[in-house]
Amino acid sequence: MQFPFLSRRAALALGLSLTTTLSVAALMAPGAARADDRPVVRVAVQQVVNSGALTPLREQSNVGARVFPMIFSPLIDLDRQGDLAPVPGLAESWKRIDDKTVELKLRQGATFHNGDEVTAEDVAFSFGKERMFGDKPPRRAGQDDKTIKSDDSKTLFTTTNTQAGPELPPEVPAIARRLWPSLERVEVVDKYTVRFVNAVPDVTMEGRLARMGSQIISKRAFLEAKDWMSWARNPISAGPFKIKEFRPDNVLVLEAHDSYFNGKPTVKEIRYVVVPEVPGRVNGLLSGEYDFASDIPPDQIATIEANDKFEVVGGPVLNHRLIVFDKNHPQLADARIRQALTHAMDRQAIVDALWGGRTSVPAGLQWEYYADMFHADWKVPEYNPELAKKLVKESGYKGEPIPFRVTNNYYTNQVQTAQILTEMWRSVGLNVEIQMKENWQQIFDRNEPRAIRDWSNSAPFSDPVSSIVNQHGPNGQQQQVGEWSNEEFNKLSGVLETSTNHEERRKAFRRMLEIAEREDPAYTVLHRNVVFYGKRKDIEWKWSPTFAMDFRADNIRYKK
Repeated sequence: MQFPFLSRRAALALGLSLTTTLSVAALMAPGAARADDRPVVRVAVQQVVNSGALTPLREQSNVGARVFPMIFSPLIDLDRQGDLAPVPGLAESWKRIDDKTVELKLRQGATFHNGDEVTAEDVAFSFGKERMFGDKPPRRAGQDDKTIKSDDSKTLFTTTNTQAGPELPPEVPAIARRLWPSLERVEVVDKYTVRFVNAVPDVTMEGRLARMGSQIISKRAFLEAKDWMSWARNPISAGPFKIKEFRPDNVLVLEAHDSYFNGKPTVKEIRYVVVPEVPGRVNGLLSGEYDFASDIPPDQIATIEANDKFEVVGGPVLNHRLIVFDKNHPQLADARIRQALTHAMDRQAIVDALWGGRTSVPAGLQWEYYADMFHADWKVPEYNPELAKKLVKESGYKGEPIPFRVTNNYYTNQVQTAQILTEMWRSVGLNVEIQMKENWQQIFDRNEPRAIRDWSNSAPFSDPVSSIVNQHGPNGQQQQVGEWSNEEFNKLSGVLETSTNHEERRKAFRRMLEIAEREDPAYTVLHRNVVFYGKRKDIEWKWSPTFAMDFRADNIRYKK
């Protein structure tokens, strides 16, 4: 456009006017970029992940379970703020074909963080050798874990890509087979239909699909990753938020995935900031630095709620605090010493003193939501210090030191609990010594004698397989790290995993409780875990009896 008779000043004025007009027009145009004025959620946490990796196939932890549901999407999800019933995730429906096979129909149009559509090929790859199992084959009928060879070639996963992708760390296939011990293959029926085929009958396959570790990832993004850790620190899934920044032991920033299939997030970002000490989290909340603070102990609730702008929400979750035994330690090799440790514990006194009665002593390692697999008459070992003293005397124990490895309040009230327990044990003649450790690597270190440690166990789906087998069975963490094993218990684990006879499964579970909690203690349950969150009152948000902090659009609203 030319204006030959205009002066330079007039031309400049006209140019400025046209620029302004065009800018306004551009902002008003349909689909034009506008400032994102959605709020940022700031959360103070004691830790984001323990392993430095943002993947459930390495990070099987309570802290990881808090953030992963915001990054990843499973095929079957849970009603997290409701009754924990299964609900559609990336699969809009599913059905049983037989006792070894589940077929799922994918919702069409769901997209990953990189914009790719979620297809059956991605699902098959997510459960394939390259990403999940490596060369670790499924357990089949009549096999135990000792008979499985790493070169077994019968495991086939239907995926057209033959690239190896990033090399898997050895713990990934181990965890994958803990979650899916007998998954044989995933068949691609068509672009939006898959079939999960097990090597043995399994009544829990739908539950396994809903648990942490079974989320779907982008096949293309995984294969394009430079190496496994690059992938693990920036995984691409189809959750409501995607990773913007991650600095291990410092901060994780998630930004909204606006094409999320279950609704565009109403917040722009979530910032999880690592604040290890409770006073730092509480003070940061009250000063306005954070909107939420996790893992608030009961003695801080009054402090937070004294300010009328804040409140504390939360309660018991699907997780039990445990004390775990390594029976390879010379003093714990005799089951009577482990039994004495369990009978010397006044669990109710700990619940009353440290938790203000806000939680309870459960019926062993089980939850009521197991429905008719729950044994309501089962109890933890009774508090009986005289019986504990008798067992100590019968064992011939001479007062040798028994180490108790403890981290600095990874669990709320952890150090205080350890101090109370050591006094209880000392009162019955057991010389238990607390050893403070910086991290979980030091907790599991085999270079020095191991005896007692803290732990917790969750129930990610409503069957005892999800906890007692997953954590203490042949593929479970306790046996994998070499702390404990029991031949009868392991055989019963197979019954619980493969039998379709309800009464047989129920009897097997009962016997497993008898072995692991009474006869040959692997662990002892301390109390049901509790999680409290400090939060701004002007934010409407529902906590979950899982560890997940859910910031999806239908679970957070800012009051005006």
